[in-house]
Amino acid sequence: MAKKQIPLIDTDIHERVQYKDILEYLDEPFKHYMKNCHWIQEKHMPYTQPATAGVDRADAILPDGRPAGSDLAFMQEQLLDDVGHEFGILTGALDPSPSSMHGWYEMAAALATAYNDWQIEHWLEKDERLYGSVHIAAQDRDEAVKEIERVGSHPKMVQILLPIDDIMWGDPYYHPIFEAAEKHDLMIGMHHNEPPVYYGKWPRYFIEWHTLIPTAHMKIIANMIFNGVFDKFPKLGLMMIEGGFTHIPHLMWKMDQQFRDLRHEVPWLKRKPSEIMKAQVRITTQPAEELTKKEFMSLIDQMGTDEMLCFSTDYPHWDYDSPYRALPNMEPELKEKIFSENARAFYPKLPDKREE
Repeated sequence: MAKKQIPLIDTDIHERVQYKDILEYLDEPFKHYMKNCHWIQEKHMPYTQPATAGVDRADAILPDGRPAGSDLAFMQEQLLDDVGHEFGILTGALDPSPSSMHGWYEMAAALATAYNDWQIEHWLEKDERLYGSVHIAAQDRDEAVKEIERVGSHPKMVQILLPIDDIMWGDPYYHPIFEAAEKHDLMIGMHHNEPPVYYGKWPRYFIEWHTLIPTAHMKIIANMIFNGVFDKFPKLGLMMIEGGFTHIPHLMWKMDQQFRDLRHEVPWLKRKPSEIMKAQVRITTQPAEELTKKEFMSLIDQMGTDEMLCFSTDYPHWDYDSPYRALPNMEPELKEKIFSENARAFYPKLPDKREE
């Protein structure tokens, strides 16, 4: 029996570039450094990856050996056509993000620019279902704003992608980036980028690190809220990607309690943190813990809204969440919200419905 397709807006799909493919988009001297001097990005994570195909699904590796996520036609067949995606948001696989590179800011900025141009030409303009993320090198804030001004008006760029690592993005130094995002109807997507989760250090094992990724997401949400980002930029939205969602009710309760006790310290904060989250923060579902329907509905109830969760597969990573199995059965109206309508309402540039 044919598999029933799911009209899905997938909020986390990783396309991947190989350095040889991006060379033509790099300016000199950076092209020379990559092509002739064999420059590669620094690696932060101390672990080997957890599965036989590394961080990816083994069946997503291309038959000719190219990396998972590096070929549009293969992704179309294995993911977009198979599931029945309405839209997918590309979140890249630069490792680490240009914004996480230590030093040589000029190279980071050049890499972000080249990646954006490659992404537009080879993915966004080749499949009407795919929408993209603007990559920047935020260490050089002013250059980052220039890059947003350069590509942010592209009709298929829907968010600016920032890493979750050791940068506290609520710092006013970065606010011009959020101002530029608002100007171009871009949301902010944040995806962890190998964040140290033990007080700035790495745990001994991958299983510890992977378990505690939500703590890095919680820190960033609190940082953005208490530094007043969302009151200063009321049209801005934040999509937290690939940290799961079961930690959200606890964070809302904890921040609301602190707001009641200590808000004299942050007089610019006019709303309860939970109200800010309901209005301006969205959470992708992957990696979803295995929950019963009762447990899942209890979490929704504790959030106080069914509009925060947006389904994501995290294709082609090893812990991919299937739209058919990752979440428990739910009422059709709620399923429609989580699988498509919450994301559609969040991203201003997404069409109401894809034209057939």
